[in-house]
Amino acid sequence: MYIYNKKLFIFLSFLFILISLTYLLFSINKNNHEQIGLCFGINCFDVELALSPEDREQGLMFRDCLGKDKGMLFVFMTEKEYSFWMKNTLIPLDIIWLNKNKEIVFISENNQPCKNNDCPIIKTNKKAKYILELNGGMINKIDLKIGDKANFNIE
Repeated sequence: MYIYNKKLFIFLSFLFILISLTYLLFSINKNNHEQIGLCFGINCFDVELALSPEDREQGLMFRDCLGKDKGMLFVFMTEKEYSFWMKNTLIPLDIIWLNKNKEIVFISENNQPCKNNDCPIIKTNKKAKYILELNGGMINKIDLKIGDKANFNIE
């Protein structure tokens, strides 16, 4: 009886460790986007890149915090009009539309979280290739304006 319990204990311990490692690896890779530096003059941010359709669809949904100088840059293949919304977003965000020349063409400040299905859509008639999400209030804090230019490199 003792040997059977010992084998069962070892098996269950091994199974627990395997499940824990799988969960840990999944959690690490879930938000493991490529990151770059992006600056507006002397104000710089470490931004995650949302390059794939899946990454762009997920965006910053379900995140309960965003570091002080962090953000997410959505990169699109073509410059056109893009709409955003705050569905399942838990933190206020400033959203900045940048054209192919990396100039700000539209700003939507302090967009509030939306946890239901009836979230407002943030639309613009300006064409953009990049859309940047930063913590709510950041646009005002660093005094960003239409026409300001971002500095970043994407390879």
